[in-house]
Amino acid sequence: MVWGCFPDTSMGPLKRIVGTIDRYVYEDILENTMRPWARSNSGRSWVFQQDNDPKHTSGHVANWFRRRRVDLLEWPSQSPDLNPIEHMWEELERRLKRVRASNVNQIFAQLEAAWKSIPMTVVQTLLDSMPRICQAVIDAKGYPTKY
Repeated sequence: MVWGCFPDTSMGPLKRIVGTIDRYVYEDILENTMRPWARSNSGRSWVFQQDNDPKHTSGHVANWFRRRRVDLLEWPSQSPDLNPIEHMWEELERRLKRVRASNVNQIFAQLEAAWKSIPMTVVQTLLDSMPRICQAVIDAKGYPTKY
């Protein structure tokens, strides 16, 4: 399992996860991977987007965001998952279809290389599609869309 992020300027870090992610593991990722990278690559003003997974919205993690003064994008509790990272995982999967590895270290090395090779045109196309995707959800009154 991996965790990753990206802004509109570059591919962010890809973090290897051993085991499952709970609120404590997620906080560790935020503190030791996301925050240092964002501070050095995204300037002072940025907004973090995540879905409503229970570990993301736990009081423990909410306190972390408050203490660190990280702005969060508001996300309705009963909403479709429109997070662009989901489409980025699909892109990464397409890039790895023919890859073969014999152990988890090789797999992660290939994942990381593929992640870093995703061109910014893919990121920009994905981000540019968000208003259209959100409008489709609004038009469908929250019901399924083609996205």
